[in-house]
Amino acid sequence: MDIFNNAVQTITNQLSGLWPHPTEAPQLVNGKLRPCPGTPNCVCSESTNPLLKIDPLPFSGSPEQAWTALKRVIKEQGGTVHVEEKEYLRSTFIIPVFGFIDDVEFRLSATDRVIHVRSASRLGFSDLGVNRGRVEQLRTAFQKAT
Repeated sequence: MDIFNNAVQTITNQLSGLWPHPTEAPQLVNGKLRPCPGTPNCVCSESTNPLLKIDPLPFSGSPEQAWTALKRVIKEQGGTVHVEEKEYLRSTFIIPVFGFIDDVEFRLSATDRVIHVRSASRLGFSDLGVNRGRVEQLRTAFQKAT
C-alpha cells in the first residue's frame, strides 16, 4: 500500500505545480476573513450569503489550546500551514491525484469562543462540495481534539 500511496503523492505533487497561485493573497480584510467570490467552490463562516455560509468551529477550552489543537488537526488531515499570526492562520490542502490546491484560512475569535473558517478552491467554478466537506471533517477532528 505504501508504493501506491507514494505513487499517488508523486503524481499529486507534480500536478499541483501546474495550478496558479491566488491573484489575491489570502489575508484578513478589515479584521475578518475575505468574502467568497460568489462561486460554489468556497465556504466561509463569516459569509452573509446563506449558500456559502458554514458554521465556525466552537471551542470550550482556552483559545491557546484551541489554536494548538487546530494546527495539529490541519496537519493530521493532510494540510500544510503556511502563515501563522496571532489570530490568523492560512493553510493549503491538495486534492489527491488531480493536484488542485484549496486555500483554507482560520480566524480566532477568543471573545466569541469560535474559530472562523474560509475554504476555497483556487481553480474552477464548482468544487462539488469538497470545501464544505473538508470543513466538516476538520470540525469533527477538531471537536475530538479539544
